[in-house]
Amino acid sequence: MPDDETNERWETRELSTLHLLTSPGQYPAVWSIADIGRELDYFDPEAVVRPLCGAGLLHRLGDGFVVAAPAAYHMIQLTGHTP
Repeated sequence: MPDDETNERWETRELSTLHLLTSPGQYPAVWSIADIGRELDYFDPEAVVRPLCGAGLLHRLGDGFVVAAPAAYHMIQLTGHTP
């Protein structure tokens, strides 16, 4: 089982992904999963994207592209975080 530090890093990675895709002026922001990995400097961006898609915060567009769902924008607004 992952320790608390690992969970915290993972949650930070997921939140960073949501901030990236919900940046102001980019609605809807279509991102390639590979570009997300490069932007986050993470070797397995699919592992970050998969749970966010499962939670309904990202939508797959096929061929390795995703877009933030309206729920992601709302979640970022509710949490008070800014990208």
